[in-house]
Amino acid sequence: MKNDILAQDMQFMSLAMSEAELAKLEDEIPIGAVLIKDNLVVCKDHNRTNQLQNPLAHAEKLIIDKITSTGIKFLTDYTLYVTLEPCMMCSGMLIWSRLGRLVFAAFDPKAGCVGSVYNVLKDKQLNHNPEVISGIMAEEASALLKDFFKSKR
Repeated sequence: MKNDILAQDMQFMSLAMSEAELAKLEDEIPIGAVLIKDNLVVCKDHNRTNQLQNPLAHAEKLIIDKITSTGIKFLTDYTLYVTLEPCMMCSGMLIWSRLGRLVFAAFDPKAGCVGSVYNVLKDKQLNHNPEVISGIMAEEASALLKDFFKSKR
């Protein structure tokens, strides 16, 4: 059973990595995300802060905006796969939307709020704490980000 879940997490994280690769091709910071319900892809996206000229256009936010625009308010039955640990803004959105499960690849030691700088998703003073899995395809996600920033220097 545990192996099945790991295989599934790897499969969906691979889709998020594909979104991150698209972001890189579009000269965006290569972070991708995929929202899943009942083992089906509901939506996927990647960072678009340059394209939209909006510093808030993170992959996670774009996905939450898409799904809530359909009239779905709470995401308790959904899993979000993202290639980088969410920041404070995105972590807050995951709490307010009551995401059921978060799976992320690489930790973000500068701005991550799911264990690196702070762990807002485990704060028991808040009304919701989603399940969190980290480290799925972390090396690949980290390498993609490092290569992207290296090319900018």
